[in-house]
Amino acid sequence: MSQFLSSTAQGSSPTTAAAATADGSHPLPNLQPWLIIGLGNTGFEMVDSIAEAEGIPISSVSFKSLFGKGFIGNVPVMLAKPQTYINLCGESVGAIGSYYEIPLKQVLVIFDDPDLPFAKL
Repeated sequence: MSQFLSSTAQGSSPTTAAAATADGSHPLPNLQPWLIIGLGNTGFEMVDSIAEAEGIPISSVSFKSLFGKGFIGNVPVMLAKPQTYINLCGESVGAIGSYYEIPLKQVLVIFDDPDLPFAKL
């Protein structure tokens, strides 16, 4: 799939690996990976939908999460579904973000909040 997926196995920094085009022939500039976290049923369903649409297997258990790495277009992404209680999901999310050196601006958390009125933030 590209250097992003194998960068940690080769010992290089996961955030400095250059992404490659689909055929692997033209490296692109270094892109920071996005971490997409799904919390609760709604978050899990959205992460599953993203994984299916983009062909990203969520096939490993890492950092107390069901975990997968891949690309959306040319952007490296990591998908995670923490397997902790929701109030302890920071243990999982923090470990992933720290290990892969993902800046907070590159973390997207998908969840539902039944305490918010409909269509209000």
